[in-house]
Amino acid sequence: MRVYVPATVDMLWQLNESGELTARSGYGFMVTPAVRDFFIEGEEEDFSEYVFDDASRASLRLLATGEVEKFPHRRVVISIDVPDSAVTYRPELGESVVSLDPPTFSLQSVAAIHVDVESSEPATQKAIAVIDAADLGDEDAELTVGDALANYLAWFDPSELGVIVELL
Repeated sequence: MRVYVPATVDMLWQLNESGELTARSGYGFMVTPAVRDFFIEGEEEDFSEYVFDDASRASLRLLATGEVEKFPHRRVVISIDVPDSAVTYRPELGESVVSLDPPTFSLQSVAAIHVDVESSEPATQKAIAVIDAADLGDEDAELTVGDALANYLAWFDPSELGVIVELL
């Protein structure tokens, strides 16, 4: 099953150094039955895009903690493939939310790495500042977060992880 794990550049460094990473609080995002039920119609690609946005938004929340040292204004999403048995649907937390058991995954499980590009940093920085307000329904904050989410994350093959952390 494909799961999108929100992350930060610091977490990419950890993955590169140790070869494994623990999903923050053990959560990820995926196309679940609840996501399919949420949409009246659509293709798998549409569902995946919706779920990817949820993971990207969660990456903003990780950045908003202020605990990020390296590139505090770049979202990261790690796409991983895990066995069905490693995923538990958590619809009470959101249609696309799943918990991972075990929450730690290896570099071999990584299907792709997605990272904000430099030109996206100003929009991401603004979104970080208002993510809580957006979650509480502030329309202006929601538009600011939407501007950041509209910036596509660069796609990297897992074999490029060493190069990513070297260049960042």
